[in-house]
Amino acid sequence: MPSFCAAYGCSNTRCLETRTRGITFHQFPKTGERRRMWEVALRRDRFAASDRTTLCSEHFRSEDFDRTGQTVRLKDGVVPTIFNFPAHLHRSVATRTTTTSRRADDNLPMDLMPDVGATGERRLECKRQATDHLYALPASPKAIKAKLEEASARVRKLQREKTNAFRRENRAKNNMQALLEKLKEKNLYI
Repeated sequence: MPSFCAAYGCSNTRCLETRTRGITFHQFPKTGERRRMWEVALRRDRFAASDRTTLCSEHFRSEDFDRTGQTVRLKDGVVPTIFNFPAHLHRSVATRTTTTSRRADDNLPMDLMPDVGATGERRLECKRQATDHLYALPASPKAIKAKLEEASARVRKLQREKTNAFRRENRAKNNMQALLEKLKEKNLYI
């Protein structure tokens, strides 16, 4: 029985094509509160998820996934945030009204801008980066944590690559040593 994505306007189904595109499907949580949060995030009138209702991976951010094993899993406590809602379902985004708070937003670098709204959309307008006070921490702890997690993941990946490179080098040395030993045995070594 094929699985369909329950998100508004999403036509992804669990099939070979979506699998080759890297799209995975995830069932709604079994617990009541998390399940309710997912249902609310979908913004569908009178929607109640069943035990077989699924959402595709296109409705989650890349950092929401645990890809350490063979199976792609969602991290604990994750709620879907990326949707393509029609205009009547968009929620208004509260904007800052004071001059000081607007100036603080203008000084944030683009990669540290907080997410806007429940849709996970990022601000698209370019923000001017302040040239003074670049040593100061960004206003959002979530942005700091995201940068730290991204850097830590990159370090772990580079450490794995380094270890694999050392292992390949040792195998090549051992193979060369074994070939030289065979040549010596056959008196072909000069």
